[in-house]
Amino acid sequence: MCGIVGLLARTPDFRQRLGECLAPMLVCMGDRGPDSAGLAVFTAEIPSARRQFSLFSSAGHFDWIGLRDRFTEDMGSAEFESIENHARLATAVSPDQARHWLAEHYPQIHVLSVGRSIELYKDEGHPAEIAARYRFDRLTGSHAVGHTRMATESAVTPAHAHPYTAGEDFCLVHNGSLSNPWSLRRMLEKKGIRFETDNDTEAACRYLEWRMSQGDTLEKALQEAFGELDGFYTLLMATADKLVLVRDAFACKPAIVAEAPEYVAVSSEFRSLAHLPGIQQARLFEPVPEEIYSWSV
Repeated sequence: MCGIVGLLARTPDFRQRLGECLAPMLVCMGDRGPDSAGLAVFTAEIPSARRQFSLFSSAGHFDWIGLRDRFTEDMGSAEFESIENHARLATAVSPDQARHWLAEHYPQIHVLSVGRSIELYKDEGHPAEIAARYRFDRLTGSHAVGHTRMATESAVTPAHAHPYTAGEDFCLVHNGSLSNPWSLRRMLEKKGIRFETDNDTEAACRYLEWRMSQGDTLEKALQEAFGELDGFYTLLMATADKLVLVRDAFACKPAIVAEAPEYVAVSSEFRSLAHLPGIQQARLFEPVPEEIYSWSV
């Protein structure tokens, strides 16, 4: 079943309230997906010469301080902060170098996202527990995308939780199921693209990022995807400067949008939007099939 949520701030004041308003949306959608959950939040971009990495450890008491000290000793200065099983590392080291160092010295660490503005959290468990564990209500930023998962294919693990990422500052959440992920995967693997899970959503995510790497805008990539993705889907995506929503030709999977002066909110069900300020005056609508909805920061 699964639940998707998204929130984009239209005013500076609402950026400070982003997590406060989004966390209840995610928790509410826990009824649609109690297995695992995740959230990607986009903050102010760090300098262009630097990248930040969201890291995850399956170990309950991982030595993040030891990783920080060793990275600094081997690779140079870095900004570092951690909370529970997640950490954020910001460095001038290239993404390829940082990934290689992590794989060599800490193969148990999973890189969740890379970019100048994205920070990503995901874990196994009920969304309410995950939201509290990582203090989603304290997050600030321009926009965010979240997902609650009820697994209908592939394992229940943090790696299989959404959002999925590919490239830099791009993420995707999915409600539905694709019938042709393996043909997409084989096509992309021939182009040198590596996969980390057997989840169907990862195929959609990496296909769209591949199209963008070839010069397409996300909207153009989605137009091409309508002819490539077979199955049922509501996809909510985010880049550093926009939030984008599409549904398949049959629109089997639910979605509702609220547009207000302070924000744009997206959810699988209205009940997760009911607490938002000014929701009574917001423009509410159900997205139509194969229409691309895009909101810029």
